Amino acid sequence: MNVYRHTFATRAEARLRIATWITGFYNTHRLHSVCGYHSPIDYEHDHRANSALGPAA
Repeated sequence: MNVYRHTFATRAEARLRIATWITGFYNTHRLHSVCGYHSPIDYEHDHRANSALGPAA
C-alpha cells in the first residue's frame, strides 16, 4: 500500500502509522486557522479552562 510516497506492507500498518501521525503531530503541533491558529489540543485545553470558569457576571 502506498500513501503519499510511503509504502506500507499492510493496510493495518498504514492505519497504525497514520493514526500515530494524527495523534502525535497533527493534533498537538499543527496550527489550524479554524482554532484561532492554535493546535486542536491547545484549543481544547483553552476551551475547557474557560468553560470551567463559568459565565461572566
